[in-house]
Amino acid sequence: MSELITYHAEDGIATLTLNNGKVNALSPEVITAFNAALDRAQHDRAVVILTGQPGILSGGYDLKVMTSGPKEAVALVTAGSTLARRMLSHPFPIVVACPGNAVAKGAFLLLSADYRIGVEGPFKICLNEVQIGMTMHHAGIELARDRLRRAAFHRAVINAEVFNPHAAVDAGFLDKVVPAEQLQDAALAAARELKKLNMLAHRNTKLKVRKALLDSLDEAIALDQAPLG
Repeated sequence: MSELITYHAEDGIATLTLNNGKVNALSPEVITAFNAALDRAQHDRAVVILTGQPGILSGGYDLKVMTSGPKEAVALVTAGSTLARRMLSHPFPIVVACPGNAVAKGAFLLLSADYRIGVEGPFKICLNEVQIGMTMHHAGIELARDRLRRAAFHRAVINAEVFNPHAAVDAGFLDKVVPAEQLQDAALAAARELKKLNMLAHRNTKLKVRKALLDSLDEAIALDQAPLG
């Protein structure tokens, strides 16, 4: 497994830890490693915990790639949106233990999971694309539309509003906030509860519940590739 994503499995729970510099930028290599880790977790039939480094889940896509050219940017966004779709339809539960900031694609990782725990503190959870001069991609809009509270959806996507962890619960980015020192234990407790589910029923119900979203994402991913068409 790539060192960009460390993989630790124990007692039917696989912990995937993002480890790509101080902002955990999501590069093509990170996404490849992420998919490989999900393959491994699926083979292990494990509940997944995704986490990052102290203070940061991810600051989003690797800006070096995003600014290197339209073809590279579209390819990275396509890979990231496809990863989000995969997370949303993953046959086993995915918990995100967010240790701090989650910005842009980092926040979309929260919106792609089944249960999300954040930590108390002066952290930022936001979709900052408009703030940094990027028109929001179709897939991002559809994912945010489905997972965020309606009023927060407009503020998050159109206004690039920054949410603190407690406000992020109300908006729909997080389900729970705990003190930082309790994050690991809280994530493990959530994963252990989810382990009690009937996994076939979980998978089939997830696919039913999210059918419209997954269909919308398929269309959106195709639309987002149109600039190169």
